[in-house]
Amino acid sequence: MKRTRRHWLILAATAGGVGIGVAMGQAAITQALDATLPDARGIARFNRPGTITLLSSDGQVIQKLGPATREKIEPGQMPELVKQAFVAAEDRRFYEHDGVDLWGISRAVVTNLRQRAVREGASTITQQLARTVFLSQDRTITRKLKEAALAYKLERQLSKEQILEQYLNYVYLGSSAYGVSDAAWVYFSKTPDQLTLSEAALIAGLPPAPSIYSPLVNPELALERRSIVLERMQQAGFINAAQAEEARRSPLNLKPATPKYFNSAAPYFTSWVAQQLPRILSPEQLEVGGLKIRTSLNLNWQRDAQKVVREFAPNGTEGSIVSIEPGTGLVRVMVGGKDFNTSQFNRATQALRSPGSTFKLFPYAAAINAGVKPEDIFNDAPRCWRGYCPKNFGNKYFGPISLADALKNSLNTVAVQLQDKVGFDPIIAMANNLGIGTTRPLGKYYPMAIGAYEQTILDMTAAYAAVANRGVYVKPSAFEEIRGPGGEVLWSRRVDGDRGRRAVDSDVADAMNWMLQRVVEGGTGVAAKLNDRPVAGKTGTSEGARDLWFIGSIPQLTTAVWFGFDNNADTKSNSGEAAWAWNQLMTKIKEQFPVQNFPPKPELKRTFKKPGSEAKKPGQNQEAPFRGYEYNPDPTIWAPESTDPNQPAAPQAPPPRYIAPPGGPPVDENFRPLPVQ
Repeated sequence: MKRTRRHWLILAATAGGVGIGVAMGQAAITQALDATLPDARGIARFNRPGTITLLSSDGQVIQKLGPATREKIEPGQMPELVKQAFVAAEDRRFYEHDGVDLWGISRAVVTNLRQRAVREGASTITQQLARTVFLSQDRTITRKLKEAALAYKLERQLSKEQILEQYLNYVYLGSSAYGVSDAAWVYFSKTPDQLTLSEAALIAGLPPAPSIYSPLVNPELALERRSIVLERMQQAGFINAAQAEEARRSPLNLKPATPKYFNSAAPYFTSWVAQQLPRILSPEQLEVGGLKIRTSLNLNWQRDAQKVVREFAPNGTEGSIVSIEPGTGLVRVMVGGKDFNTSQFNRATQALRSPGSTFKLFPYAAAINAGVKPEDIFNDAPRCWRGYCPKNFGNKYFGPISLADALKNSLNTVAVQLQDKVGFDPIIAMANNLGIGTTRPLGKYYPMAIGAYEQTILDMTAAYAAVANRGVYVKPSAFEEIRGPGGEVLWSRRVDGDRGRRAVDSDVADAMNWMLQRVVEGGTGVAAKLNDRPVAGKTGTSEGARDLWFIGSIPQLTTAVWFGFDNNADTKSNSGEAAWAWNQLMTKIKEQFPVQNFPPKPELKRTFKKPGSEAKKPGQNQEAPFRGYEYNPDPTIWAPESTDPNQPAAPQAPPPRYIAPPGGPPVDENFRPLPVQ
């Protein structure tokens, strides 16, 4: 039958309509399928579960935890030689297929059947990337179908170069190396652009079995794989026979290195961070991976502090330095020892050490709070309290001396007098307010005034930081901000951090800072003096010189330095060494702070009231509080007996006598305190 031109046009139109309909149907199916699959364009944000990046306050990488790619190659910077090696080794038709290589599958089946072993894989680079980022490693039909669908989607949403670069940044290459940049460093201590042909080929041979083919594990197998890759590169036309042969004859020339950022640049600090993280993030948040934590640490100051500890710790002692920003509580420096590889014990947070005279902050602050003034006169002389007889350093005594000068010269007898005058409870309350003694209670014993109760360096630094902050205590913190895998803020100091609390009245803090400045200007802390700005600080030496301390502040930063032996042996030194080390650190970093002054000495208008001076209830007969002993040069005066049978008798040569404080209870002929009538 003769067909007219019109008939052919109708047929053509019908066929075209059917074709368009089929195409539209395929597009609809593809679009519907795509909707169930992840968006491939977010692949650059991929992170494996459990990965955490710790950053310093200014964004420097301190450490990368978990199975992370530690150094990625930027887009467009992947060396051509590396790309050629991986394409030849893993996916020779990479630039020709659309994500799944049907010809490659057929070829692999035939090759493996002929050799009766799995010699060649069928997964494309695109499929491997899809599996790495979006899927598990399960060998199931469902997973393979999803992998193929995702591979097609990747090819539609990303360019070939983008797919290849992402693959080379994420592929696992053995020995904790994730990505080409990590592998180049781990095996050869090189960057990818420095790799030779033989080195690039060796790395490209690792993906099928990275743990087995690693040259650090099985060098012979690694060489066999390298030869296979070189042969495939020659077949693909990337290199010629001479180049392949020369590379094949090259020795391994391994130069192993630890993956970048695998070890922490501040291990004592990051070990503390690891302990703090579970307190602010849930287990699910920690497991999901991809966390970026901007910490409080100033990495440059940390390095300076570490050098100071190693250089200035006297007589082979250990050392620790902690710096806290008073207004925020942010820990800017934390050195927990000389060498983390030798000892992981963090002396900043774990060691309980006698704070020595740095503890005097608390009885002095409690006394100022109770109405004692810096100008008040005390008598510095050898004394005993129920058998406890503190001595001044060098057995030097000043006689009548002001409270401010007593602190300046770190007089132990005055500190204990002050404790006796104010009472235990106000001092313990003051210490508690400043974060001391809240977990390990302080006992009501006379040696408390001069540091008998062990504390951590971190806690003592925080207490002094609160005083520098005019009495507002802010809990020490390691974190500025924490972001999730999508860049969302999970925790922020400005929103979620400690707001601080009033621990000491500002006038009390100001008075303490004024007195602490005098300690540095001309007292025991003079070695810490900075010529261009004020410093408020206190030295501390525990009994037997087992602990050497200096805790000092400029208005913007409080830093504690501690030296000592882990076994509490005598350091055979003094706290001036700690003060000098403090000076050396601050000299390195002080220019980053504008010069600021502490508030001036306040006008204190409080009136002192003795503890227990409140009106007694009718019929109550209270005995006067025991006020202590002082040496009397007259040997004919008999020493009073101790009222506590468990306490040793007071020293007898020369005999002490009871000294009643102004307005205190009278004494009998044997200088015993008489009951208040």
